[in-house]
Amino acid sequence: MTLKHIQPGKWNSRAVIHNGFISMSGIVADDRSAGMKDQTAEVLEKIDAILAEAGSDKTKILNAVVYVSDMDLKDEMNDAWMAWMGSNNPPARACVGVTLTPGTLVEIMCQAVQG
Repeated sequence: MTLKHIQPGKWNSRAVIHNGFISMSGIVADDRSAGMKDQTAEVLEKIDAILAEAGSDKTKILNAVVYVSDMDLKDEMNDAWMAWMGSNNPPARACVGVTLTPGTLVEIMCQAVQG
């Protein structure tokens, strides 16, 4: 079994690839002073970069889990998501309200395929 680790860090890798399947860790924004829409846009830019490094892109995302700290801000997250993803063949997705680290409004975890 061969695993390829993308951007391995102290406690996790940004993504791990096995047999063309990409499993991504939860990605958060660096700018914790930004609002929900801007944090989401930053996270999605990071996801684009990680997927590119893994040999994929957003059109090959199978599913995503979006964790938000305030469900009242879900529409703002959706605005950024739709601007990025569009409505043509979006992946399966869930959005869950959770407690995140201070200042973090959104965290997104994806699974995708290479190719």
